Amino acid sequence: MEQPIISSPKMTVLSGSVKMQERLAIFLALIAGYVDATGLIQWKTYVSFMSGNTTSLGAAVSTGKLGIIITSFTVIICFLSGIYAGTCLSLWKRIKNQILTFYIVAGILIFYSIIAYFYMINNVVSVATVGFSMGIMNTIVTSVGKQKINTDFVTGTLNSLARNTATMTMPTDKAEKEESKSNAIHLLLLWFGFLAGAFAAPFLLGYLKEWTFIFPALLLIFCGSLLSVLHIKL
Repeated sequence: MEQPIISSPKMTVLSGSVKMQERLAIFLALIAGYVDATGLIQWKTYVSFMSGNTTSLGAAVSTGKLGIIITSFTVIICFLSGIYAGTCLSLWKRIKNQILTFYIVAGILIFYSIIAYFYMINNVVSVATVGFSMGIMNTIVTSVGKQKINTDFVTGTLNSLARNTATMTMPTDKAEKEESKSNAIHLLLLWFGFLAGAFAAPFLLGYLKEWTFIFPALLLIFCGSLLSVLHIKL
């Protein structure tokens, strides 16, 4: 006789935590897609997709295009600096909640938008500032359940999606197949989130113009405030 499956409070909490991680990851991927597409349209440079910038840097070095070399190298360094800063914030014992990171990224985007409205900002400074903010944002959610993720690294997302799909379709352990299926769904939704953000960017850019980064900044503030009200810790 089969024993009934009893859901413990601990399992329920873990399930709720994974769902929250998934929603936040999709939300952040949407913002990353939006900001990345805006950077590509405005400055012909990715501000969160460093694989593309690395390719551009290598090709530019080979062909001697100094402008692209400077822009690509700058945004890569600033993105890495953002990840370094975000990771240090997450490990700093005085900061008990990662929600502060939402406000920091939003603050950078708002500050940039205000300055850009009154002054003409150099492209290198623009990609450096926005790239740094995207690096910080990339450290907010780093996993969904046991699956490691990057909210603005689509190549890694698709790679993990394909691997988990392969594991799911092969004759392996049932528990492993279920875990791979769950991971594949998380990763697919993450990819769709990034795609949706990139899709929305050209439309909103035409309306918001210099204030285009106010939209993701307000979303981050709203999300951070909601998490604070609900007393949710990351």
